[in-house]
Amino acid sequence: MNLFDVIRRPVLTEKNTHLMTMSKYIFEVAHEANKQMVKDAVEQIFGVNVTAVNIINVPRKRAGNRRTSRRAGFSPAQKKAIVTLIPGQRIEAFEEV
Repeated sequence: MNLFDVIRRPVLTEKNTHLMTMSKYIFEVAHEANKQMVKDAVEQIFGVNVTAVNIINVPRKRAGNRRTSRRAGFSPAQKKAIVTLIPGQRIEAFEEV
């Protein structure tokens, strides 16, 4: 699996911007990715040292605002990774957003 296939996109929310002050960053990752793959990808892409990776599997949810004809649709399932860096290190691409 390619490095850029492991990490799909960064997740930017209000809670995540608070976690960035503690050197924690959240990414949406591929369903096949494991902790070691995420760690290697973040270290090689952004050039930082990762101390911990936590994985969260978010199941699909029934969404009232997503409609397919008369039935309510679902939001897609996703897998997220919380990546903790060595204190003092930052990912500059996040700080610019």
